[in-house]
Amino acid sequence: MDTVSVVFSLPEGSDLESELLIYELGGLGYEGFVEENEKIEAYIIADQFNKQHLEALLQQERFKRLFVVSIKEHKEQNWNALWEASYSDVIINNRCRVRAPFHEVRPDIEFDLLIEPRMSFGTAHHETTHLMIGLLLELQLTDRSLVDMGCGTAVLAILGRKLGAFPVYAIDNDEWAVDNARDNVQLNNTGDISVIAGDARQLAHIRTDFLLANINRNILLQDMSAYWESINKGGTMILSGFFEEDLGLINDKCVGLGLIFTKHLVRNQWCAAVFNKP
Repeated sequence: MDTVSVVFSLPEGSDLESELLIYELGGLGYEGFVEENEKIEAYIIADQFNKQHLEALLQQERFKRLFVVSIKEHKEQNWNALWEASYSDVIINNRCRVRAPFHEVRPDIEFDLLIEPRMSFGTAHHETTHLMIGLLLELQLTDRSLVDMGCGTAVLAILGRKLGAFPVYAIDNDEWAVDNARDNVQLNNTGDISVIAGDARQLAHIRTDFLLANINRNILLQDMSAYWESINKGGTMILSGFFEEDLGLINDKCVGLGLIFTKHLVRNQWCAAVFNKP
């Protein structure tokens, strides 16, 4: 399958713009990203490339400083070799590694997670997944139930299971993500994770000690009541997918439901927050 690569030039000091660009391009179907020397090279299947969608994206005020350097078409074999060579693993807190099948095993890492890097969100390259993994590593999960809401690749559910959580549920409303999640739980020998296609309505049938939701601000606010209903007393909710400037909105919604704010972490202006249910 042929692919198209689009190279974007980034102005100096544009970390936030690059994160936003990758996030938005992912929504347009771009599958792989290489960042180097103040440039981002993004890849998409040729049949899905739409120049008008790209131009509309760059017309947004927050991307006005970016511009396209080149657009090239690649044959399948060239794309695969280039992408695998540039796709790096991610190590968090020296305890958890998220890697693709073509990376070599690192036996010195406590939690070595194998994730097929397809179109699903959650390869740990994004700041929010990185933050969520860091917070998960701090928890005592043995024999505690866990829900990964909007699971994407199911990387958080997989780590939770390896940390001892059970039962574990991974829920997503995107068919591609659900298929990817099911493959990944098998790759990591965590096949007893329940991967469910659906949205927050699925929580009506689940009660959990830990609920993870790395989605976006509007969905978090919309579904917060369903999250609250699903969490057991004494349980914990970890949220991400929003910027630090939106923490006030998230906190107000959670506190209004009776949750207690515990802590938050920030990485390049992206935020993750922890709440407890008394």
